[in-house]
Amino acid sequence: MSSQPTRKKGLIIRHVPHEGIAGYREPIEAAGYELDRIDVADPGFVAVDLREPDLLIMMGGPMGVYEQDQHPWIACQMRRLAHRLDAGRPTLGVCFGAQMMAAAMGARVYPGPAKEVGFHPLSFVDADSPLRHLADIPVLHWHGDTFDLPGDVELLASTPGYRHQAFRRGRNILALQFHGEMGLDPRFDEWLRQWPDALAEAGGCPDGMRALHRRFGPSAVAAGRRMIAEWLADLSA
Repeated sequence: MSSQPTRKKGLIIRHVPHEGIAGYREPIEAAGYELDRIDVADPGFVAVDLREPDLLIMMGGPMGVYEQDQHPWIACQMRRLAHRLDAGRPTLGVCFGAQMMAAAMGARVYPGPAKEVGFHPLSFVDADSPLRHLADIPVLHWHGDTFDLPGDVELLASTPGYRHQAFRRGRNILALQFHGEMGLDPRFDEWLRQWPDALAEAGGCPDGMRALHRRFGPSAVAAGRRMIAEWLADLSA
């Protein structure tokens, strides 16, 4: 009898319960990854070797990378993350996850000029990267922090207010400030409940955001899935 092929292992790091992998799950599982998840609040998180998974996915959260006095796990996670990035192991970061990647590469993370919250297209997309699928597609932005671009990376996307929206290092390391995974996930209502101040500061309201979510969410997720599928297909060994 022939043995079954070993499935690749993917680990999702979740920083808050309502920011999960959402729309990106489908293309990652379709690419052959068996996904597991761990929350930073899990007592076992400090013992996880972040170099081990075939794919590491770090999701978003409302905290700032610079708030390590309030969240001691940030420094612990960043030290272990740096080892993985130095080794070039396949890594995807979304929003806070992308900021963690930038910081682990030695870049500064800091508050941006204003909250960027809502569905709108990226003003620049690198057409020679997987982000080409997002050209002219309104995607969800929900952040107030930004980062300097680390050394030896390619800038892949910008908006007028936040020039550094996405970067990659080689084929394996991809950081996305925006939320191409969100648009069909019912947890979006929890985002509206959790962060009304950010929404108000950006000039929005819950009902308006729900309408935008219904209007643009399906196309945003479809484009985000195509982006992730292409990135995964192009990973180097």
